[in-house]
Amino acid sequence: MGLGRSNKHKVRIRDRLEPYWRCYYSNTDAVIYVVDSVDKDRMQTSKEELHAMLEEEELKDAALLVFANKQDMEGALSSAEVADALGLSTLKNRQYSIYKTSAVKGEGLTEGLDWLVNIIQENKQ
Repeated sequence: MGLGRSNKHKVRIRDRLEPYWRCYYSNTDAVIYVVDSVDKDRMQTSKEELHAMLEEEELKDAALLVFANKQDMEGALSSAEVADALGLSTLKNRQYSIYKTSAVKGEGLTEGLDWLVNIIQENKQ
């Protein structure tokens, strides 16, 4: 999705591609979910999409890493606020963690991926 495209255009593209996502679910050890921490208006939609995805049988054992992105921007929700908005506390029988990140600055990414590698290694033992 290029720069300058409207959210409406992005949603139409996502709606066309979403049915194909299931093709990638089998043998998945983890899901990395990136959230725009500044976009409070779409947080409910993001929550609904996340929970719908996690209900898929092929993902029942997958660990969840959430990147609360754009922490470098003014008005960003904290990681605790993002976790609350996404309803992460309602996830039962799933390993998950949330990390504050700034993709453009490279902050928080390594810490989150380190957590994920450790979880996957533990689950493989």
